[in-house]
Amino acid sequence: MSQTLGVCGGDACMRNTCIPIWELESFRHLGMNESRLLDNYPTLTATDLANASAYAAAFPDESEIAIRQNDED
Repeated sequence: MSQTLGVCGGDACMRNTCIPIWELESFRHLGMNESRLLDNYPTLTATDLANASAYAAAFPDESEIAIRQNDED
């Protein structure tokens, strides 16, 4: 995971990508399974998804707030 001011709005992203953790969590909330996520994000691995889940679990408010803010847009 990485967070860089000015990249993806400062949201936590997957390693060396501009894929925010909250986006993956949002798709999971909508019922997208790991296989489909990997198909839609071919640069990610199963380990990446596990790490994203672990990060979201460790910082649940961060992902929930970002999901809510992006749903409003």
